[in-house]
Amino acid sequence: MSEVHAVRRGLLRDRCAAAGSAAALVSRPANVRYLAGGAPPGAVLLLGPGEDVLLCPRAPAGEGAHGRPDEALRIDLLPVPDEDPVVAAAGLAAASGAESLAVEEHDLTVARHRAMGKSAPRLALADLGFTVEQHRIVKDEEEIGCLRIAAEITDQALGELLESILVGRTERHLALELERRLVDHGADGPAFVTSVATGPNSGQVRHRPSDRRVEEGDFLSVRLGASYHGYRCEIGRTFVIGTAPAEWQIELYDLVFAAQRAGREALAPGAAYRDVDRAARHPLESAGHGEGLQPSTGHGVGLEIEEDPQLAPTAMGKLDACVPVTVGPGVHLPGRGGVRIDDTLVVRPEADGGPELLTMTTKELLAL
Repeated sequence: MSEVHAVRRGLLRDRCAAAGSAAALVSRPANVRYLAGGAPPGAVLLLGPGEDVLLCPRAPAGEGAHGRPDEALRIDLLPVPDEDPVVAAAGLAAASGAESLAVEEHDLTVARHRAMGKSAPRLALADLGFTVEQHRIVKDEEEIGCLRIAAEITDQALGELLESILVGRTERHLALELERRLVDHGADGPAFVTSVATGPNSGQVRHRPSDRRVEEGDFLSVRLGASYHGYRCEIGRTFVIGTAPAEWQIELYDLVFAAQRAGREALAPGAAYRDVDRAARHPLESAGHGEGLQPSTGHGVGLEIEEDPQLAPTAMGKLDACVPVTVGPGVHLPGRGGVRIDDTLVVRPEADGGPELLTMTTKELLAL
């Protein structure tokens, strides 16, 4: 991957030079990792005007969850551990002869931006914007391979849970068990906070597990994902506990399943983000569930669990090949519960078989 990271840094350096900046400072952790191979806590990456430098408050500790920095990079340890690395980077850029420095203003506080200006008053600070995030949208096959393994780990953890006794256990206990199983199967850790929702809580978009216990006849909705070498996937499934599902549960499940399938089938290179969202949203709105739907049907995944593109009604742009996204519509009926079905897929052209499904756990409505 060393050559890959060097190429990524070269593309960013060329982009900055074209905009009039001889140097760039990358501070957002996911962007640092994308360009440097590793992002030790607090580290920032300075590109140019001489050699590229990773400034770290402390020495990188092997690979770990933060990755391993590219061996081609120079690593500078800050002499004072609590020194702000962005301020140190501004001083280093100025000392290296740079007249301007592109920075990620969206990642910096006003106080840090001002401190950089005071440290290097002759250095003109420009906004790098979301340039690195835009480069990250299309993944190479090695990145997709990491996502594929993350999805396999996630499927394993979820599959094992489904084979255990669930009635009487709390949402919180089940969520903790899922996260432990992710690590047992080789994950860096969970990609995000695992959500387990039962009964009237099921189907909610951002439900935090509570002490409610699983009961017979409940809907059980689960949303989880593994992080593997920094790359994060997402899966959402809904099941019925104990008995055959009630008629209203079958109808609601079939509706959400149809919406999710429509969203998946809309994924193709050149498809507008908003059109994919519309494909999944329309069946739910037509059935009278338009009010209360989540703002977006899906989003990109990678080094962050929610990154561009956003599959939303007002989103601008079109999908490219090799873009991994989630498609996860859901409906929640207050006081009764609901359904979420969520997959991670990679956009592929029709000639290559269409969208590649990474999360394989069955979407059949199982009674557990």
